[in-house]
Amino acid sequence: MDDHPVLLAGVSSLIASCDDMFVVGTGGTAGAAIELVAAHDPDILIMDVRLPGDAIKATARIVESGSKTKVLFFTASEDPEVAILGIEAGARGHVLKGSSIEELVQAVRMVHAGETYITPGFAARIVAGLRTGQKPPPHNDPMHLTVREEQVLRLLRQGSTNREIGVALRISEKTVKNYMTTLMQKLNARNRIEVVLAAQALDTDHRVADRHPPS
Repeated sequence: MDDHPVLLAGVSSLIASCDDMFVVGTGGTAGAAIELVAAHDPDILIMDVRLPGDAIKATARIVESGSKTKVLFFTASEDPEVAILGIEAGARGHVLKGSSIEELVQAVRMVHAGETYITPGFAARIVAGLRTGQKPPPHNDPMHLTVREEQVLRLLRQGSTNREIGVALRISEKTVKNYMTTLMQKLNARNRIEVVLAAQALDTDHRVADRHPPS
């Protein structure tokens, strides 16, 4: 969903060119996005966060409707506050329009698989931007998590609530909250969203380090 026809056509062609994807519809407003989801219930909705008609409210309505559709923002907006609002509304990703074609496709596949995807680098900026006057989290340092903490974090990144995490891991909701507190301390995060973003930034740093081992 995009209000720029040329870009909309380009993204549609890109998705259609992938063997494991196809396009069920397009539109140029937030209202059209809601209608498209109601009519087709697609797996993924790629939408510009600046779409006319308030894309963030549209995202919240789509999530509240119980649709299986996962919203992925593809936008030129590099405003951390806008990205946070989108994630809080239920969006599962935020890809910058300056990103490569390969990254957009990767983001679609990761979101479809249940992950949260933020353009690498931008995730760290979001976390840092939320801490005015505070030291950014030490993403370059090794972070040791227990097996259970990793399980909680994985489910959290899939958008699960504390109750859903508890059911999946067969532990109480109170125990989940205790793990959340520990994760926030280890990742220097203040809330669930910061935990997810900090974890993704950490993963990105580790992948870069793996590709470029010290000489």
